[in-house]
Amino acid sequence: MKNHKEKIHFIGIGGIGVSALAQYYFKKGAEVSGSDLASSEITDFLKKSGIKISIGKNRSENLPENADLVIYSPAVTKDNPERKRAKERGIETKSYPEALGGLTKEYFTIAVSGAHGKSTTTSMISLVLIEAGLDPTVVIGTKLKEFGNTNFRMGKSRYLVIEADEWQASFLNYWPQIIVLTNIDREHLDYYKDLNHILRTYKEYVSHLPAEGILVANNDNDNIRKLISKSKLQVKKYSLKQKEAEKIKEILKVPGKHNVYNALAVLELARVLNIPDKITLKALSQYKGAWRRFEEERIKINNSQLIVISDYGHHPTEIKATLEAAREKFKNKKIWCIFQPHQYQRTFYLFSDFVKVFSKAPADKIIITDIYDVAGREKKNIKEKINSHILVQKIKKPSVIYLPKKEIASYIKKNIKDIEVLIIMGAGDIYGLEKDLIKR
Repeated sequence: MKNHKEKIHFIGIGGIGVSALAQYYFKKGAEVSGSDLASSEITDFLKKSGIKISIGKNRSENLPENADLVIYSPAVTKDNPERKRAKERGIETKSYPEALGGLTKEYFTIAVSGAHGKSTTTSMISLVLIEAGLDPTVVIGTKLKEFGNTNFRMGKSRYLVIEADEWQASFLNYWPQIIVLTNIDREHLDYYKDLNHILRTYKEYVSHLPAEGILVANNDNDNIRKLISKSKLQVKKYSLKQKEAEKIKEILKVPGKHNVYNALAVLELARVLNIPDKITLKALSQYKGAWRRFEEERIKINNSQLIVISDYGHHPTEIKATLEAAREKFKNKKIWCIFQPHQYQRTFYLFSDFVKVFSKAPADKIIITDIYDVAGREKKNIKEKINSHILVQKIKKPSVIYLPKKEIASYIKKNIKDIEVLIIMGAGDIYGLEKDLIKR
């Protein structure tokens, strides 16, 4: 950074990516401030670290007088008063992907991409690199206990490990040396027109690799195979068919086939970096999981012991993977799942996939609550066409019911004797339900 006294203001500082970047600049010695519409565990953590944060409606007064740079979340629109004030005053502004993209050019960057498994794979890679003594800087889309329950780690080496998101083609801002590609699926259809549009964008993204760059790719994913079939890139493939898959399944503490895939990606990446398998397997065997990625706790309600799984899954593929992993781990136990759909547009565009997944879900009971409304990302015409009642009616299964969020905790308590494992799933605010259950 040019000047350690640089003043940087972040709009939407509570976002999972933006907050990591704020920590990066703060630890580099910049004077960091930020704003967000609502307080959260993340904004509380940043405040405790010493970052000045304004909570509530974005106002132009939140922008410090002598700011040098404004970095904003991709969800922040052009008419945001803080962005407008920065433009009026001629202050340089960058979106979060643009700012992170600048960093990818300064480091040896390993970017983890794909529709599912990014956070877990990035977490695993980080821990392997730390175990191997490579001391990476890490920007991740979840909180890790190993990082002091935060989503960022400052390293001293040339390595930067990032989670590279495809939403609004954000990853086209990044210029990594290695890309790890977990899977390609129909997702973010509020931005992408169709699967071909998604594939074209991924093709452009992987073309950012330099001549000596390497793509670590899941060869079992049909869409990835399409992408790499005519590629001239150096590709290192991994597959559930390779001999290490069984060994990895045995040593992993996190359940599910999807996590075996994530770990295989890490093993292949580690080999590219000449990290011995022994070190990689040791780190993988110690991996306990990340925040809201099949995060397991035990709580007591009305003298009944309950296993609670908190999971971020919000796409049909992720829901299927999580429920199958739960059934595999808890064989004959009575499993209930509470699901909060995330975003009206995702629910609308993937409606038939949601119906299919919940119709065949290996759970004893599923409660679907209202759709989490993502501010600034919803189209009014779609909100009028879809809701959770419609989804439940279409599933046509007595064990799948609708309940408003405020009624769920008392319903669970009334039926506690019928539940041994409770999965609280979704990318919105549903994770707060666990606190409600304990409080009541």
